[in-house]
Amino acid sequence: MQVPAPFEYDRATSVDNALELLERLGPEARVVAGGHSLLPMMKLRLAVPEHLVDINDLESELGYIRVEGDEIRIGALTRHREILESDTLDVHFPIFRDAERVIADPPVRNRGTIGGALCQADPAEDLSAVCAACHAQVVIRSKSGERVVPMTEFHVGPYETAVGDGEMLVEVRLPMRPGPGSAYEKVERRAGDWAVAAIGVSLWVDTGPSKSGTMRIEDAGIGVSALGDVLRAPRAEEALKGSEPTDETFDAAARIVAEDCKPTTDGRGSEEYKRHLAAELTRRALRRACDRVPMSEGV
Repeated sequence: MQVPAPFEYDRATSVDNALELLERLGPEARVVAGGHSLLPMMKLRLAVPEHLVDINDLESELGYIRVEGDEIRIGALTRHREILESDTLDVHFPIFRDAERVIADPPVRNRGTIGGALCQADPAEDLSAVCAACHAQVVIRSKSGERVVPMTEFHVGPYETAVGDGEMLVEVRLPMRPGPGSAYEKVERRAGDWAVAAIGVSLWVDTGPSKSGTMRIEDAGIGVSALGDVLRAPRAEEALKGSEPTDETFDAAARIVAEDCKPTTDGRGSEEYKRHLAAELTRRALRRACDRVPMSEGV
């Protein structure tokens, strides 16, 4: 039977208390909430923290989805199930509901949190790709203050994040802008499994009258999962900006994503197969995201 190495345990009573514990206990302390990623790694001795700081009692401070100004803010302790059921998120970013429907199973979604998912920094994790596609920023707090980091800088490598010693991820921020449309496409070996390949797309489209009488993509985000150590597809995003949302535009962007991703051959499929999936899933996500763009502002 696999069991973790010995560790000490503290249950935080507030965010400030959690930060005090992390600062006092040092770099070998880890935050735990849902534990669906950390605990299996501890059982395999892939993670050997000396202390666990449990933050499950902090839902009043860190468990929320709310609109503030021109942003949607999600507390780090918000559960997958709450994200799946959020009408606020579904109106502005339906990509989250797409992704949550294919993440694991109900027991995991009932306990797992967005903060835990992002901090795991698994290259095959779903919500990291979703947040990257949505141009999200994350808030990292310590006893000395807080800093806001874009998703492009939050993951510094596989299983590594910008969260330092004595710090904790406390919030995810999503910018609300006119003309949004988003979608997530995933291929998996079985329902709820890690992705063989997955693509998340957010578009912001100008649907008003133009000189050519057509719509124009003002901005785009493409998040990548399970296709190597890449989280975004910046070259494809640039190719979309200023273009009309047509099949030709989407085909060109899909080819770039397939070229720029870094898949490897493994038990889930060959490199060639994964590049094919990258292109096809990008096309599908772009088309579905475009179909979801409201034809009038105010959404």
